[in-house]
Amino acid sequence: MHAWLCENPVGVDALTWQERPDPVPQAGELLLKIEAASLNFPDLLIVQNKYQMKPPLPFVPGSEYAGVVQALGPGVSDYQVGDRVACLSGTGGFGTHTLAPASHCLRLPEGFSSVDGAAFIMTYATSWHALVDRAQLKAGETVLVLGAAGGVGTAAIQVAKAMGARVIAAASSEEKCQLCKSLGADETLNYGQDTPSTTLRERLKALTQGRGPDVVYDPVGGDLAEPVLRSIAWRGRYLVVGFAAGPIPALPWNLLLLKGASLVGVFWGDFQRREPQANAAMMQALLTWYGQGKIKPVIDRTLPMSELKAAYALMGSRSVRGKLVMVNPG
Repeated sequence: MHAWLCENPVGVDALTWQERPDPVPQAGELLLKIEAASLNFPDLLIVQNKYQMKPPLPFVPGSEYAGVVQALGPGVSDYQVGDRVACLSGTGGFGTHTLAPASHCLRLPEGFSSVDGAAFIMTYATSWHALVDRAQLKAGETVLVLGAAGGVGTAAIQVAKAMGARVIAAASSEEKCQLCKSLGADETLNYGQDTPSTTLRERLKALTQGRGPDVVYDPVGGDLAEPVLRSIAWRGRYLVVGFAAGPIPALPWNLLLLKGASLVGVFWGDFQRREPQANAAMMQALLTWYGQGKIKPVIDRTLPMSELKAAYALMGSRSVRGKLVMVNPG
């Protein structure tokens, strides 16, 4: 097998494509031939030693991938050789083969492409857990999605619309806003680079008839957080999904008091670990929605696995809409 190896987490340039011994699955593991692997924001952080999970060195990055089962480890009975699965394991995806924990895998039904499978679990599980479980979203409520043209943002638009919500999609360019419209967003808001916080609040007020959004889905953080929190509706729920903009914002807590609002943390990874039965039911519901055409990953482009560093550069430029997916030949 071959894989991109991180021997020193100082950045993308330190990754090297190396031949590795063929792995043998241990108890509870599957050996997968990787067909596709998506690039997620944590994959950028982990090779810079900035992610909360710090795997032992050396490691193969690539948190999310899809492929074909080639061998089963002892004790695995839920899968068979030849099954097509998606997996989110945190590492191991950027190569030709990997060992995947069977407990972290999802069997892909007929007609579910490997490219879609590699771009499915993280974004849709995060968005469902955030909107359905944590926010208790109701039909007719208004959801503001920040960073709406990214991977989790495009998934959040689709999940919210499937729940019967009204969606305001906020993104940093008109091109990205048009993508959000094509996914079903009812309104869009271009916050650009130089939008003053007062203007952002005025536009949100106009788009919600002065009421504010009931739910805010925020994977961005940064300077957007405070003006958006000031705009939230009475009994609003502000979902803390991530901090793609960089620094973690310091928020004035009195705003929560004045709005009767809730600041709600979203950590799907620990939800999966702590509540496996609820997580399994959620994933089956998402597979049903996919089969019904209610949700489908937005793929910015696919690139050969050999061009991983170019994919990282695209992600760093913040020009990606949806997901980048690396594919292996054959």
